[in-house]
Amino acid sequence: MAGNDENRSGGSGGPATSVIAKVKPKTKRPNLYRVLILNDDYTPMEFVVHVLEKFFQKDIEAATKIMLHVHHHGIGECGVFTYEIAETKVTQVMDFARKHQHPLQCVMEKK
Repeated sequence: MAGNDENRSGGSGGPATSVIAKVKPKTKRPNLYRVLILNDDYTPMEFVVHVLEKFFQKDIEAATKIMLHVHHHGIGECGVFTYEIAETKVTQVMDFARKHQHPLQCVMEKK
């Protein structure tokens, strides 16, 4: 009997099958960081408004509101970003302030 080779080898005669389970990767949201401007007695208010417009895309009203909050409360939030973006914004603001000889301080903190 030439046609029974499959049966002698113990095979079922059908193709080999296997089960593939789909596993969804568990991705977590990146940590967010607040970028904050600190008040000082030397940086002009107009400069702070300009910084908020230039680096945080705030319109004149939003920038003025944040600047006044910084002026009255000592600190104000410019925005919330992922780590790399927050770090870049802080560096840009600090470099820009130094270039214009202002002691403006910009920091980031984990939200």
